[in-house]
Amino acid sequence: MACSSSQLPSPSTPVDETRPASISTVHPDIIQTHILTRLDGPTLASAASTSSQLHALASHQPLWANICHSTWPSTSTPRVRQVISTFPDGAFSFFSDSFPLLTNLDAAATTLELNHDQDGPCELISAVDIYHRDKLILSRVVETETVTGWFQCSPFRIDLLDPKDVVSTQIKYPAGQESDTCRDLGDDLTLSWILIDPIGRRAMNLSSHRAVSVQRHWLSGEVHARFASILPGEKGSASEHVQCGILVTCGGSEGGELQVREVSLQVEDMDGMHLNGRKGLVILQRALEGRKGRKKSRREEEGRKRYEEYLARKKERKEKKLRTEGTLDTLCVAFGVLGFFVFWLFILCR
Repeated sequence: MACSSSQLPSPSTPVDETRPASISTVHPDIIQTHILTRLDGPTLASAASTSSQLHALASHQPLWANICHSTWPSTSTPRVRQVISTFPDGAFSFFSDSFPLLTNLDAAATTLELNHDQDGPCELISAVDIYHRDKLILSRVVETETVTGWFQCSPFRIDLLDPKDVVSTQIKYPAGQESDTCRDLGDDLTLSWILIDPIGRRAMNLSSHRAVSVQRHWLSGEVHARFASILPGEKGSASEHVQCGILVTCGGSEGGELQVREVSLQVEDMDGMHLNGRKGLVILQRALEGRKGRKKSRREEEGRKRYEEYLARKKERKEKKLRTEGTLDTLCVAFGVLGFFVFWLFILCR
């Protein structure tokens, strides 16, 4: 059957190349299913701010839920999914709270006293994911009760693994090359520890993403990788700046493969003392309520810089303390010698 020439464009019809292309010419289903699904969280947030159409399409909750689950596999568990659904804007609010690193919290003077008119979180949920060269090696969710007397009075500590629980990996850990493996882990190992307050519907990421220090124990040969965030505390005290330290302990198996033997979170002040559950909870509660910002990048180098600044303050405080103690010791010795001479002078002059 011959086609009518009126149904086909004439080859000689000129094309208007000066007319600008617009995103509105693309069907919304194509944008949402074939374009936005290929973006990561920060890129999607940037795209949503370019036009009202993209903002509406990028606000689709299943889209952000998939981003959260792909970024942090631990969030796909039923318990965490249910908590995320209670956030003000669902998965988008959770991602906005959890993706930025804690590098720009307000360090203004605060006190370590709970607001008794407002109940603190009675439960904390930890969603933890550990990667090696972008390959997931460990994903766990731990729920911690914070209202018990044992938690309030004991040193603040959350253990991801049971004492006898060991996670095997496919990472090679050959004997005689422990130093090289230790150095490589500092570059290849990444960690995310999202702390969730299910009652307050808040979350934050306590990890520095990459390890701030990696050391090998001289006796056991285990490798200790430390991830940390520095949080503000009580001004003028040892807890003016506190370290939320995440310690990952690894060791070798008989088959020459790396094992994850311990993953724990503790809160430490500048004197090296671990805060108890009550004080640690106050610090974390303030950080959850603080303004973390909405950064498009994680600024991992800033997190390492803050950790180095924390170590410098810790060293300066220790040296100042030693100088003060030295001065007091000198004064005590001087008064003792003076008292000795006064005593004998009194005896001789009688």
